[in-house]
Amino acid sequence: MNTYNPYMSLPGITSEEMAVLHQATSSLSDTQKQSFYMIYSSKRKSPQDILLFTLLGFIGIAGIQRFLVGQVALGIFYILTIGFCWIGTIVDLINHQSIANEYNQKMAYESFNIAKMGV
Repeated sequence: MNTYNPYMSLPGITSEEMAVLHQATSSLSDTQKQSFYMIYSSKRKSPQDILLFTLLGFIGIAGIQRFLVGQVALGIFYILTIGFCWIGTIVDLINHQSIANEYNQKMAYESFNIAKMGV
């Protein structure tokens, strides 16, 4: 009854993210699940990566973490305002997990659609 769970190998995965992935892939065949896993693991961002890039905002360019998750306009705004005078950067530092989870949920949805189409 001990089955291999490929999602456990993803760095920084949370139980919430694991539940979303199991729910998203429940209707897929085994081949589609493998395809989903390959696509999702290449697009997924680790919460530790978001944390690292947010910390770089204090010593380098603020907003890199927003570019990393595809929020280009907000990233440019962070650069122009020095991370909202570092207040936005501090907020992102506290909320790095939710930023990663939100992005990863979007990528799970995209990966599901790609895997479902069989591409």
